[in-house]
Amino acid sequence: MSDSPSTPDAPWPVREVNSKVKGWIERLGHLWVEGQLTQVNMKPNWKLSYLTLRDTEAEASVQITCPTQLIRNSPTPLRDGDRVVVYGKPAFYAGRGSFSLWVTEIRPVGIGELLARIEMLRKSLAAEGLFDPSRKKKLPYLPQRVGLITGRGSAAERDVIEVAKDRWPEVQFEVRNTAVQGATAVPQILQALQELDDDPRVDVIIIARGGGSVEDLLPFSEEALQRAVAAARTPVVSAIGHEPDTPILDNVADLRAATPTDAAKRVVPDVAEERALIAEARSRAAAALRGWVQREQQGLASVRSRPVMADPMTPIHRRREELGQVLAMVRRDMTHLLSREQAQVAALRAQVSSLGPAATLSRGYSVVQVLPRNGSEPEVVTTIEQSPPGSQLRIRVADGSITAAAMSTTPAN
Repeated sequence: MSDSPSTPDAPWPVREVNSKVKGWIERLGHLWVEGQLTQVNMKPNWKLSYLTLRDTEAEASVQITCPTQLIRNSPTPLRDGDRVVVYGKPAFYAGRGSFSLWVTEIRPVGIGELLARIEMLRKSLAAEGLFDPSRKKKLPYLPQRVGLITGRGSAAERDVIEVAKDRWPEVQFEVRNTAVQGATAVPQILQALQELDDDPRVDVIIIARGGGSVEDLLPFSEEALQRAVAAARTPVVSAIGHEPDTPILDNVADLRAATPTDAAKRVVPDVAEERALIAEARSRAAAALRGWVQREQQGLASVRSRPVMADPMTPIHRRREELGQVLAMVRRDMTHLLSREQAQVAALRAQVSSLGPAATLSRGYSVVQVLPRNGSEPEVVTTIEQSPPGSQLRIRVADGSITAAAMSTTPAN
């Protein structure tokens, strides 16, 4: 075998490539490998039997070659779908360029061991917070389109669609039929979940299966599926329908339904119930509105029954009467005040008249004034010195005045 590198001018022949690959593979030595049997191809007269071992969480498989006697001596018959652990050596057949495991021991994985692994995974995912209610997404009140992942032609598919349509005929479904047990279940469910989660029209996704044995439900406890459901943007409902041993999907999903029928009831509202609620709400609203109108009518009638509303001019008339009364009182008070003041003025006038010069003149007295020759104002004569003989005098009496001249003056004794 050449150790020189291959080049366009010196390419390796096929036999050399296969020989090198054979050497690389055989250096792996013996291995323990776990998987799920999907094809058990054995005949009693065959010396060798051929099986296919598939990964439980991915689209990966490997061919197994083992002595037929090994299968015959298995404590339990090996069937498609069995979980097994095999011990063998990787083998590469250079002649035909094929790879397989040459197996010398096959151990079925017991249910107890599988359940123990599921519980360990359940605790691990719970510690990560994948079961935390705070991270669970709320389901839409009225989904327009529901994604459904279930087996083709299964009772679960029929129950979900029929019950949902009965409850809300307008609801639409986006169905993805996949395997729901066996080695291909998880890869197909993962692909369907990715497609529905990427579809913006899908409001909620239901993963449904109508129960089954513990072995049948193993795909719904695989770690890859749990992480995909936890990462989905769309709310996911688990409707596996197996009460005694709940798969981990029930814990991770945003909602766990007891059965596919229960999932349809919890995802899609009942149109009859909603209509009844609407009718009740409308009835309550109408009653409340009627009550309000009645109260307002009663209030309005009460207001209208008041005298002020019966004759809007009544307040004006009352105020006019009150104003008239006030004016009358003011006039009366003013008249009384004027009369009293007039009487007082008359009394004062009488007093003034009795004390004034006119009254004195009327009793026979007179006022003598000297008329100055220089044209100045007359002066009342109070002494004889003011009217020497020859002075012109004006004598005022009650009914007029007399002009006279002083003849002589005589001093008082």
